[in-house]
Amino acid sequence: MNRSALRAAFPATVPVMTGYFCLGFAYGLLMVSQGFSPIWPVLMSLVVFGGSIQFLAVTLLGSAFAPIPAFFLSLMVNARHIFYGLSMLEKYRATGGMQYALIPLLTDETFSVVSSTEPPEGVFHRAYWLWVSLLNYSYWVGATAVGALFGNFLRFDTTGMDFALTALFVVLFLEQWKVKENRFSGVTGIGCAALAVAVFGAENMVIPAMVMILAVLLGGRKRK
Repeated sequence: MNRSALRAAFPATVPVMTGYFCLGFAYGLLMVSQGFSPIWPVLMSLVVFGGSIQFLAVTLLGSAFAPIPAFFLSLMVNARHIFYGLSMLEKYRATGGMQYALIPLLTDETFSVVSSTEPPEGVFHRAYWLWVSLLNYSYWVGATAVGALFGNFLRFDTTGMDFALTALFVVLFLEQWKVKENRFSGVTGIGCAALAVAVFGAENMVIPAMVMILAVLLGGRKRK
């Protein structure tokens, strides 16, 4: 992990840093406002590092113990990571032992950066990818800690703060849309998601939408 890889990775992760600060801060603040000690949101970010499922966990942890529904809800929310992982197999296969750190650190935002940027000449890809992953991880955990500490001293209405997650996804989509080659994937995602909502309903659309997106993209790649 040389310094040149860090210098190359940091500018690419600045948009994620700004998004994660708002999102992680909101998560830490939201969890403390529900009566949890500041240490719990930080531990959740360190161990779970799941973004949207962490927001849902605030409700799950505050409700009656129901492990089976919680398991299937977590599976549906995070099912998209299966497809991220499959698409990164070729890139990560050649990283040797680093893949054991890269795989659990793969998030929506890290996937977006790694799949759309290339390191400068002379910088090893695997070192660049690892720094991108570690930087994004540190942004999320750090922002959560700041939000949790801030929320421990101040109390106010947190209604709507979980929308920060949706806002970050919109920004990432718009960044991907700027690249002409990515627009087919964007249209595919919107179309398949809309169809899944119409057929399966909003509560059950995640996995069907992902399956349809995968089928369309694999079909398009095979034809190409």
